[in-house]
Amino acid sequence: MARPSLREKIIESGVRTLHERGFAGAGVREITGDAGVPQGCFTNHFRSKKAFAVTILDRYHELTQAIMDETLRDESRPAAERLHAYFDAITEWLEMAGWRYGCLVGNMSLEVPEHSELLRTHLIEICGALTSSFAEAIRAGQKAGEIRSDLDADDMAAFILASWEGAMMRMKVDRSPRPIEQFRRVLFATVVSP
Repeated sequence: MARPSLREKIIESGVRTLHERGFAGAGVREITGDAGVPQGCFTNHFRSKKAFAVTILDRYHELTQAIMDETLRDESRPAAERLHAYFDAITEWLEMAGWRYGCLVGNMSLEVPEHSELLRTHLIEICGALTSSFAEAIRAGQKAGEIRSDLDADDMAAFILASWEGAMMRMKVDRSPRPIEQFRRVLFATVVSP
């Protein structure tokens, strides 16, 4: 099997580094050190730290989309069950991380919009894609009578994403699953109910 390229090593490690330390807290030295590559490799593969962050967000989004493919987009399940499965999968990952890191998209959304138009615009695109994925599942549930239909699916999806990100932010502060559990109880008792 071929060895991963240095660029790929930087990206793989960079997802973890930016997730754990944040954009401002992870300099090129930390990024390359965590990847185990010479510092000069960074500029060979990335125009800037902001361009690197776009690549990292894309990789993280690919990972999220893979989870969504297995859960939210699994048409063999009822829509409400798909939503439960998605939040179960993410909650499992959050627990393994000790309730410390939340969502990289949410973390960067809090950190970078005032400092980088490039990253702000990219985050808008990613949040739009995430919202669309929730909206698809909600529409399917509304059509099947499993999810309340008196609310617009796009509005519900935007609300779910914003509330989920907020719950993860609070989870990080508390280092506790309690905000996630509260989010899920309220979501499934009110918003996602027939």
